[in-house]
Formats: sequence, structure tokens, C-alpha cells
Amino acid sequence: MERSDIVGAAVELLDTAGESGLTFRVLSARLKTGPGAIYWHVANKSELLVAATDAVLTVEAGGDTPEETIRAIALAVFDAIDAHPWVGAQLPRAPSQPAVLRVFELIGRQVQALGVADAEQFDAASALLNYILGVGRQNAANAQAVTPGTTRADFFESAWGHLDPAEYPFLRHVTKQLMTHDDRAQFLAGVNLILKGIKG
Repeated sequence: MERSDIVGAAVELLDTAGESGLTFRVLSARLKTGPGAIYWHVANKSELLVAATDAVLTVEAGGDTPEETIRAIALAVFDAIDAHPWVGAQLPRAPSQPAVLRVFELIGRQVQALGVADAEQFDAASALLNYILGVGRQNAANAQAVTPGTTRADFFESAWGHLDPAEYPFLRHVTKQLMTHDDRAQFLAGVNLILKGIKG
């Protein structure tokens, strides 16, 4: 048995049962081995979660311009978190984990390619990274919070439809838009706003 076998089985468990369903006992049963064989490759659950995140958050730079590349990176992260919602909860726990550092490096290189001044590069790259990870995580959390069979319209109507229009005029104004908007498109719109600000 290889470390990759353990990580692959862990990803499958996380996708089907969530983080609470990932235990070394369940993992041992799935792999038909003893816990000792797993501990030989992985020290603990935290290390396993980092390895699983690294396995699914594979992002590569691609695009004809720095802006296009940043959009491609952002969408790759968004899609990975959307497909594996547990990743959203894992990312903020270990900001120096390989997957996060890799995404940050890729974004930073594109910020440099945009010609951002040295003194502003860290702020610009950080703003993009925090938006990408934060919105991706929030989208995954929202999806998990919705009761199966509930439509988007039902969800927002129950969550915001009762709000007092005098106290929450903006939220009541955009409720209908929220019922029909595309999360991925809205996410990319936010990336574009940040890029517009970076480019001045």
C-alpha cells in the first residue's frame, strides 16, 4: 500500500461522509488493512487532511494574459472547492499548507506580470487569494446548508423574504436576483472587480 492509496481513499470518504466520517478506523476498513499501516505513511488526521487537500486542489497557470491566467486559477480553485466542499473548511486551518502556497505563488507571479509596483504586490496578491478562497469556501458552505430538494428560490425566500423592507432595503431589493444568479459567474465578477482595481 502506498501513501497515494491512503490519500485517495481519504478523499473518497471526505466526499461521501464529510470530515466527521473520516476516521482511521473507517479508513482502515476501506483499505482492508490495520491502522498501523496507515500511520506508517500518515502521522495523524491533520496531516491526512492536508494531503487530501493537496491532492484535489491541483491548479496550473494557463492563459494568454495575466488577467486570463488569474481568472483560470480562480475558477479552478472555485470548482475544486465546489466539487469537494470539505476543502473549504480545511484551507483556513493551515494557511501554509502546500496547496495554498502553490495558489498564492501562481497568483503572485501574475500580479508581478501585470506590472504592479513591488510595494503593492503582496497586498494585491493577498486580496485576490483571500477573495478566491473565502468566496469558494462560502459557496461550499451555502450548498451544504441547503436541505436536499430545496430550490434556490425557496432558500432565499425563507432566509430573506421575511426581512423588514424598511430595515433591509438593499437585501430585499436583491432577493429576486439571488434566486436566479449563477454562483460561478458572480464569483468571477468579483475577481474582475479586484483586477480592475489592481490595474487602476
